[in-house]
Amino acid sequence: MKKFLLGTVALVALGMSSSAFAADLGARVYTKAPPPPPAPIYNWTGFYIGGHVGAAFSGNNNNIFGNNNDARFIGGGQIGADYQFAPNWVVGLEGQYSAVANSNNGLFRENGLASATGRLGWTWGPGLLYVKGGYAYQDRSNNIGVVGNTSRDGYTVGAGLEYMFAPNWSAKVEYQYYDFGNINFAAVPVVGGPAVAGRFNNDEHTVKLGVNYRFGWGGPVVAKY
Repeated sequence: MKKFLLGTVALVALGMSSSAFAADLGARVYTKAPPPPPAPIYNWTGFYIGGHVGAAFSGNNNNIFGNNNDARFIGGGQIGADYQFAPNWVVGLEGQYSAVANSNNGLFRENGLASATGRLGWTWGPGLLYVKGGYAYQDRSNNIGVVGNTSRDGYTVGAGLEYMFAPNWSAKVEYQYYDFGNINFAAVPVVGGPAVAGRFNNDEHTVKLGVNYRFGWGGPVVAKY
């Protein structure tokens, strides 16, 4: 009986000390896991300047003027500004000039193509699909005596894909069509030879690869919740 009483007292004492120790530790605090970081939102708003290279293809196949469908190298620069709104639309303005390499085998020599265009695009983060259109200017000179205008005013339309690959930097691939209307000509190709006259449509197809440096864009803007 004594052993039984002693064992019971020992168990009661052990239980009381365990409860006191647990009370000293305090209740366990449960914390909620932090939310995942917000996805970055790319901002296309700002000014940019850049350069491009590519190829031009004449839309006319008149051998008298040396025009054919062979590619001619072009290279130049562009400057512009974009504004992002609503929130995936981008509207902008751009000025561009491309110098044109020639083979000098025609009556006309094309020196350059210039344009002042507006553009409208749809963005998903770092990517931007866009269309463009506006005023175009063609700088031409005569290889030999030609009666008629050389430099021409016209219009241009195009489309492209631009992608932000690093802070402040974007790259693009672009197709652009230029139309400068019809050209009426009269010329004497060889001294003492027969005069030639005619009319042809003066247009150009171009494909360009370009890189832009963007001012005021320091990387993705983090959304606030």
